[in-house]
Amino acid sequence: MSQFTQVECNGLYELTDAARAELVSSKYYNVDLAPTSVSQRTWTTYNITALWIGMAICIPSLSLASALIGMGISPWLAVLNVALGNLIVLIPIQLNSHAGTKYGIPFPVFSRLTFGGIGAHIPALLRAFVACGWTAVQAWVGGGAVAAILGCFIASFKDQSWVINIFGNPCHVGQLIGFLIFMIFIGWVAYKGSEGIKIVQNIGGPLLIIVMLGLFIWSVITANQAGFSFGEVMSQGNDPALIEEFGGFWYVYLAGLTGNIAFWATIALNIPDFSRYAKSQKDQFRGQLYGMPVPMFLCAYIGAFFAMATKLSMGTAMFDPTNVFYYVENKFVVIICAVGVAAATITTCVAANVVAPANGFSNLAPTKITYRMGVIATCIIAVLAQPWWIYGSGAAYVFTWLNNYGTILAPVAAIFIADYYFIKQKRIDVAGLYMGENGRYWYKGGWNVAAIIAWIAAFIIPLLGNTVLLYNPKSGVDPSFVQWLAANGYIVSFIIGFVVYVALMKNDRNSIVTEEEHEAMTEKLA
Repeated sequence: MSQFTQVECNGLYELTDAARAELVSSKYYNVDLAPTSVSQRTWTTYNITALWIGMAICIPSLSLASALIGMGISPWLAVLNVALGNLIVLIPIQLNSHAGTKYGIPFPVFSRLTFGGIGAHIPALLRAFVACGWTAVQAWVGGGAVAAILGCFIASFKDQSWVINIFGNPCHVGQLIGFLIFMIFIGWVAYKGSEGIKIVQNIGGPLLIIVMLGLFIWSVITANQAGFSFGEVMSQGNDPALIEEFGGFWYVYLAGLTGNIAFWATIALNIPDFSRYAKSQKDQFRGQLYGMPVPMFLCAYIGAFFAMATKLSMGTAMFDPTNVFYYVENKFVVIICAVGVAAATITTCVAANVVAPANGFSNLAPTKITYRMGVIATCIIAVLAQPWWIYGSGAAYVFTWLNNYGTILAPVAAIFIADYYFIKQKRIDVAGLYMGENGRYWYKGGWNVAAIIAWIAAFIIPLLGNTVLLYNPKSGVDPSFVQWLAANGYIVSFIIGFVVYVALMKNDRNSIVTEEEHEAMTEKLA
């Protein structure tokens, strides 16, 4: 290659035309994984804020607080739990955004920097398979909306007893049909690419605001009919007996916090897929700061109020807000609200969950697997994920789903941050990321063993506490120390992964670009 492989303009880097021309023949390079040029980085603070609002305002966001209500936590403590969890996870999201904006690289390529050319498949596939699970959950919610619309014309779709068992898990047939229809539409939108995402988010956002208000009004009316005022709903205290069934207050509350952090743990990894389109670091930073915490707080408030209102009026806190469709008789209202849920769910599902696995599968064989082929694979795996099991109850949602995958993904985010900021000092040889065994990021046979060791060492013990040593409320035994680690799985595994990786990489010099080397390979433009 020529002396200059990358160009820098106002803190943003792109490959030179000569470097791109030479990399086209590399099996580690294709159009979908190529770094964006500076001219392609057009997303402003507004665009990024709108993207985050579209991703944050969704039915599963409401379920974060409603799940805690279902386990006995009071409304305001549930809202606080969600708000705190989202502020915490915003830190790794912001930190891992930097490389995407500065160098224009997507998540699978960013993974090569730390895990090696072959080892990068591990974080990419981890993110991909978790995202397939989330695609399933979101499509199940959207399928509920589709079923509600069909129920306005076909009575059987509103029949709550229309249930079958699939692999031992109850499944509503109407929602299953809606799920399959919705999944096909999700695949079509994702297949169209990033412009398709922007079109749908412009439609879905305003509609879902109407739906949220409608759900809130329904909850207020439902509570009033049961004899409880607006203020009395949110002033309800903890349910000590119910909390004890799940392991006690601190165990449930900390597990809920871990679940709330884990809610965006996937985006904390693949955020470069989006930040690489930002016009500047200021745009990506402000866009995320404005677009995520406030909408999540509002969703938590509505979710908590909804769950407590149903608990006071029906005796049991309702977990999934789409179940409200079964109690609304006005077909016009159902159709409008269901369309809003479906449109907004598409935005979240495609932007937050389909893009990453599609790119991840493409990264397995860049010259053979395109982004669009990755989209098809994602949709097929999502169908096989059985969302009626993942999203079956508040406890399953928090303990089985959010906590487990959050514990596994947390050290990956920590290792990325440790490597980019402390080991690599934010200096990347972008061309070297696409050169395979001829580049500086090949490590040993394509694997950075230090990253693999740090990842496994970080998650293994907390994961055991949440699976093999899972708390059994019928045993009468308090949660063990390992289970307490599991309840704080994201933070525990994050810290362990960070510390172990830095310790193992302290003597590595081969993959580090010195300041002098970085200047030598970079042509600076005014």
